[in-house]
Amino acid sequence: MTYTPAITGTGVFTPETSISNAELVEAFNAYADRFNAENKNQIEAGEIQAKEHSSEDFIFKASGIERRYVMDKSGVLDPEVMHPLLRQRGDDEPGIMSEMAVDAAKKALAQAGKGPDDVDAVICAASNLERAYPAIAIEIQELLGIKGFAFDMNVACSSATFGIQAAADMVRSGSIRSALVVNPEICSAHLEWRDRDCHFIFGDVATAVLIERLEDAKGSHFEIRSTRCETVFSNNIRNNNGFLRRSRPDGMKDRRDMQFMQNGRKVFKEVLPMVSQHIADHIAEEGVENTQLRRLWLHQANKTMNDFIGKKVLGRTPEPGEQPNILQDYANTSSAGSMIAFSKYSDDLGDGDFGLICSFGAGYSVGSVLVQRHD
Repeated sequence: MTYTPAITGTGVFTPETSISNAELVEAFNAYADRFNAENKNQIEAGEIQAKEHSSEDFIFKASGIERRYVMDKSGVLDPEVMHPLLRQRGDDEPGIMSEMAVDAAKKALAQAGKGPDDVDAVICAASNLERAYPAIAIEIQELLGIKGFAFDMNVACSSATFGIQAAADMVRSGSIRSALVVNPEICSAHLEWRDRDCHFIFGDVATAVLIERLEDAKGSHFEIRSTRCETVFSNNIRNNNGFLRRSRPDGMKDRRDMQFMQNGRKVFKEVLPMVSQHIADHIAEEGVENTQLRRLWLHQANKTMNDFIGKKVLGRTPEPGEQPNILQDYANTSSAGSMIAFSKYSDDLGDGDFGLICSFGAGYSVGSVLVQRHD
């Protein structure tokens, strides 16, 4: 016997502190001036390049971002530090990612009208993890008081949609009744805040969705009609560090490859057609016309990218509200971005309306979830 999976609840944890573009630019330019002064002789000799100033106009034009939430503001804005200062927690304390995820998960459960006893599995899907093991997901499971099983997974910015596919497949097969997919993203810890080309890109957040059997849903929900995932290997977005670090050991200070890196031009050129075709093929396989899509909840990496994809998929420029952006407030939050957009901009859809969640990024990877609203 097979079951139909549905998204019955969502939740978003938002950090208390945020950094505006103006604050970020002030800190970066102070760092750049400090660097240029300390390396004046080498710069004049042509041995190294001087650091250019950043600007609010440059950041907004490049990304559409106006501000970002972060778990630590002080370290990022200190020209002598330029990375978050996250306290090393003891082994007997909850991890920072687990705390973020639990907040979002409780909100998702409350919206669905369910409790820990109604959940059989927890999947922690995120682009960076604070440790290798024990799994962050198992800690989240423990903190929530959920029985069953839990595991971590990482598909970079597509982690959330890949996690939803894994959960939906398990619900569909009957192996579980429901699963929480949580996405705690501390992107500030793997961003190189000293690099003008990317110092503005990321923010921190956590999201959660509860996926259940359709028959167990209470109130309005979104039937998961189908999911589709795709990967193609590329080095154009890469982080050689692996797991999230609190601070940089001395031997790694000059290892630029140990933080987020990307070849932006190649990513634009190669990812945009891949994602657009992926979505077109997905809805075609389900017999859904692009004219039937009421909403596109896209990965929140760059407004220009989303505008391009939306126009390709719909065959026209999306109307306001058809493709909501949360970039201006949250910046790029990796896998959580599309889920923030879904959580905040889905209540207005009517019974029977179709929408599509899509995330994409390093790998390359792209995942899409076709949903239909039921009241």
